[in-house]
Amino acid sequence: MTFEQVHNNQQVLLLQCISGSKAYGLDTPQSDTDIKGVFVLPKEDFYSLQSIEQFANTSNDIVYYELKRFIELLLNNNPNILELLNTPEDKVLYRHPVMDLIKPEMFLSKLSFNTFAGYAKSQIHKAKSLNKKIFKPMDKERKSILDFCFIIEGYNSVPVREWLQKKRFIQEECGLINVPHSRDVFAVFHQSQVDEPLRGICSDNDGNEVRLSSIPKQIEPLALMSYNKDGYSTYCKDYTQYWEWVEKRNETRYRNTLEQGKNYDTKI
Repeated sequence: MTFEQVHNNQQVLLLQCISGSKAYGLDTPQSDTDIKGVFVLPKEDFYSLQSIEQFANTSNDIVYYELKRFIELLLNNNPNILELLNTPEDKVLYRHPVMDLIKPEMFLSKLSFNTFAGYAKSQIHKAKSLNKKIFKPMDKERKSILDFCFIIEGYNSVPVREWLQKKRFIQEECGLINVPHSRDVFAVFHQSQVDEPLRGICSDNDGNEVRLSSIPKQIEPLALMSYNKDGYSTYCKDYTQYWEWVEKRNETRYRNTLEQGKNYDTKI
């Protein structure tokens, strides 16, 4: 069985409703039409080893739940499924008479306190996350490991880029070795100190790791460098998530949020 065999097929559909913003008059001219529903599997599929719990289209705007899965979610007081069961009549596209046997009061329990509170908490978390993305944009030019490296000078530190510029060095001519018992602290050397070629401080192909070189023990380091590896890893994760969001975001909603002066997305 496939999505195409379920969609708009009243031979297997039990319920088909408009959901999302259009179900409650919160839509804009650019809003998609979300549809949710319930279907029943043919006997040969229901009793097979390949039973399907739900179908959705490629954009996930249309979702149909298999009857058994629908009941399971109702028993768990799933907020989205309880909402589907209570869809306003004018937004119901099709309803099989058997659905009259499935009433909301049969499933509501104290469990709904936890499920709805959990849902509200997740929405608040999502709103805060969107707030960060909307009002704290990230530069398109991606930072590198060098932006998270600092030369230790007494009780202070200076960015490694600034130190390199002051010394008239380039990072590719430098070399690092680990400082024992010091996490993410490295001794820094320059090519002028050794005969063998050094590997540089970092490379775009090394993930979130700095490069280490082989340095003779008698050579004194020019400086000690601290690398904020955790900070760089977090930055890379945030950068990827932010620009994926920019690529996929609804531009109309985004512009409306900015125009309204809200510090959160008004439509989660």
